[in-house]
Amino acid sequence: MKGVEYRGVTSIDGPIIVVRRTENISYYEIVQVRDRNGEKRTGRVVDLSETAAVVQIFGTTTGLDLDDTTYEFLEEPLELRVGEELLGRVFNGLGEPIDGYPPIVSSKKLNVNGNPINPYARVYPRDFIQTGVSSIDGMNTLIRGQKLPIFSGNGLPHNRLAAQIIRQARLKNSDEQFVMVFAGMGIKYDVARYFINTFEESGVLSKVVMFQSLADAPSIERIITPRCALTAAEYLAYECGMHVLVVMTDMTNYCEALREISTTRGEVPGRKGYPGYLYSDLAELYERAGRIKSSKGSITQIPILTMPNDDISHPIPDLTGYITEGQIVLDREMSQKGVYPPVNGLPSLSRLMKDGIGAGMTREDHAGVSSQLFAAYSKVKSIRNLAAIIGEEELSAVDKQYLRFGEELESKFFAQDEYENRTIEQTLDIGWKCLSLLPREELYRIKPEFIEKYLPKTE
Repeated sequence: MKGVEYRGVTSIDGPIIVVRRTENISYYEIVQVRDRNGEKRTGRVVDLSETAAVVQIFGTTTGLDLDDTTYEFLEEPLELRVGEELLGRVFNGLGEPIDGYPPIVSSKKLNVNGNPINPYARVYPRDFIQTGVSSIDGMNTLIRGQKLPIFSGNGLPHNRLAAQIIRQARLKNSDEQFVMVFAGMGIKYDVARYFINTFEESGVLSKVVMFQSLADAPSIERIITPRCALTAAEYLAYECGMHVLVVMTDMTNYCEALREISTTRGEVPGRKGYPGYLYSDLAELYERAGRIKSSKGSITQIPILTMPNDDISHPIPDLTGYITEGQIVLDREMSQKGVYPPVNGLPSLSRLMKDGIGAGMTREDHAGVSSQLFAAYSKVKSIRNLAAIIGEEELSAVDKQYLRFGEELESKFFAQDEYENRTIEQTLDIGWKCLSLLPREELYRIKPEFIEKYLPKTE
């Protein structure tokens, strides 16, 4: 009962305490815990039996003892206070301000656990988002309301790419502005500082809401961080009618925290020790993106995850790929060559791209150019493997043209400056310049009338 304080806990194990069950307790209910000195800690109910309740503490359990610890059930879930004043603010993983300013003034609070969107209420995503990055806009197009993760590895420039997308993202055929929600889970202090400085220097900080759970924060905070961020995004999108771009980094740290807490609770592990419910837990987060009929706002998600040992078959990228609508894969070999952003064109994919490109949305030749670039680049990879065996001088004249095309594609199309913002027209024109290095009969995926209209004339 709310207002009733109980004394004494059954056990304490890491961030988990077990207490006696009372009436009317529910999952994810907030619990106020005090040690013998009256110092407060907050936790939430994560498991229930007939006689006991398992409470997860947001923070450390140091100083708690079995006999003198008191606790009170607050009969409410963890909530985030929301309002348009969220924009331009920096919060910790639990939604508490850490930017030196007071909490926002608002009477509206929302449950951070959110509710799934009724599939019937969803609007199919169709609007092209121009990120200014050729490898994304040209070949793996981002659509408003899509979930498009970035699969990266330790040391690759995924943070720089995310910051560039946040700075440059805009709707192609509309003046409507994006606002950004950034969720950092288990990130180092220098990474957090990098994002704040980048947003300040580019003047977009006033349109960004930041939630940061640093590497030294408790694991449980990493579980709450994306939920707070998505709750803020849902309010801005569906109640304020804004277009929201949500960047969440690093989902691997989130999953590691989930595994740590699952192990502490003694749950049966699944693949590589991750809990069996990892898929449904990730889906809970990813499926909070989209557009709904009752609001003109939208939520577009770009989760970032670092693949352990660059293994794309690891459970985290593997399950993420099932839930989301494609992926942008960063390549270590391209990064070592000095290519930025090192997007690997072949395993990258946008499943919604076909619905947001073409005449009236990007340009009439977009689908053909993209398809031809994929096909030609795939052939480049095969020819490079062949050249490594028989030597480049043994290749046919056409094969040598393909090798030149591959070098040009990587150095001119994939590679661009961190602050270079290309329009979709510029991106497609660069693609055509690269394709002009190939014989015309090799451009079999593009309509002849588009070849006549857009292919640069060689002198």
